[in-house]
Amino acid sequence: MAAIEDRYISLLTDFGFKRIFGTAPNKDLLINFLNCLFDGRKVIKDLKYNNSEHVGDIYTERKAIFDVYCESVEGEKFTVEMQNASQKYLKDRTIYYSTFPIREQAPKGEWDFKLNPVYTVALVNYDMKEKAFDQQEISHQVQLCDTATKQVFYDKLEFIYVEVTKFNKTENELVTLYDKWVYALKNLAKLTDRPAALRDKIFDRLFQVAEIAKFTPTELREYEDSLKAYRDLKNSLDTAEEKGEAKEKKSTIKRLLASGISVDIIAIATGLTHDEVKVLIDDISKE
Repeated sequence: MAAIEDRYISLLTDFGFKRIFGTAPNKDLLINFLNCLFDGRKVIKDLKYNNSEHVGDIYTERKAIFDVYCESVEGEKFTVEMQNASQKYLKDRTIYYSTFPIREQAPKGEWDFKLNPVYTVALVNYDMKEKAFDQQEISHQVQLCDTATKQVFYDKLEFIYVEVTKFNKTENELVTLYDKWVYALKNLAKLTDRPAALRDKIFDRLFQVAEIAKFTPTELREYEDSLKAYRDLKNSLDTAEEKGEAKEKKSTIKRLLASGISVDIIAIATGLTHDEVKVLIDDISKE
């Protein structure tokens, strides 16, 4: 396998994400990130990691394997997932996964049904295109509410979606600690040196554990495998997107040609060059 030229690991890989956020020695990083995410609505003092694999009921025995599953000292449950590929039923998946931390709270025998809060955090490395969301924001807080009053009906179940790929701030535009965390999530593997904007004390730990040169041979092999899987997935998604765009452009050109529009006008309308339009027209004629 080719040598890794990056200085720091990618937090978008399975290995990188779990190394930084899913291990007890680095729990201070997860606590800091979650506190930034909740922005004062909740302050997490300490966490313990729980078993990340759960088995469903006796009828389905379907498993739920969380990237990170932990619990605060107050008994609140947190699941944190990184999702790189667009998933048609992502909302269904996050809701289904939230049922495991809920059901495990039911003791044997009599019970008054009091539950500790459950928070599901989904870090999404693509544009969800969710109509219910403010498209100008990258973070979205979802709770059960009354549709008429818009008041929260149940505050112990919350879903937070972070569209990492839509975060486009440059290093000079990073103001809040949360901005810096999302910037690191998206760009850590691209950095050759530690940016001035990431000089906060918490990032001392991040850059220390993320430096690839400090990996053991076993860790390096595991990261190489994880990085390859991530790059293969990204290449597949990019190829699919390019094919989708080409198909859409062909459909547009077909409609314009059927309306008697000239090649020059089509080029202006589609943003393509005259030659690119002619190539697509030739492809259309062969279909």
